[in-house]
Amino acid sequence: MNTQPAPSARSEIATLAGGCFWCLEAVYDELRGVESVESGYMGGGVDHPSYEDVCTGRTGHAEVVQIRFDPKQVNYRDLLEVFFVIHDPTTRDRQGNDFGTQYRSAIFYHSPEQKAVAEEVIASTTAAKLWRAPIVTELAPVSTFWVAEDYHQEFFARNPYQPYCVAIVNPKVAKFRKQYRDRLKK
Repeated sequence: MNTQPAPSARSEIATLAGGCFWCLEAVYDELRGVESVESGYMGGGVDHPSYEDVCTGRTGHAEVVQIRFDPKQVNYRDLLEVFFVIHDPTTRDRQGNDFGTQYRSAIFYHSPEQKAVAEEVIASTTAAKLWRAPIVTELAPVSTFWVAEDYHQEFFARNPYQPYCVAIVNPKVAKFRKQYRDRLKK
């Protein structure tokens, strides 16, 4: 389904790709100021892609999360700083054992201001030498957001003992909780 939710008067939208969307959704669901996180697909050339279509690597889509947030509680820069801690932005089309264009690192900006902030955060993250290799995160304008199938939504919350969640998602959530303890939802 194609949904491009319009933010309310106080909300803004961020769209990020950092490997499997289950990992990003699980982290951002816990960040104070985040109102909702929806998993989906963006950046490809096929209308109404399914998970199976995207997994072939032939549609050009990335697995993304679309984050609705209250900028009075958490700003876009904060979202990106978390983003660069919870995934590896130095591997092209790969996160851990997941590989293919659907797992690329990407920031889909919704405005010129978001693009400028993303460029600044990439530059400051590079200067801080947080990663040994160069950052290869794609920076692209937002395109059609295709909502992922229902079973992908809140996947970690509903399936914490699923093997992928135990081995991959849970360590990322634990790292986030430790590093950003003061920013967690109560």
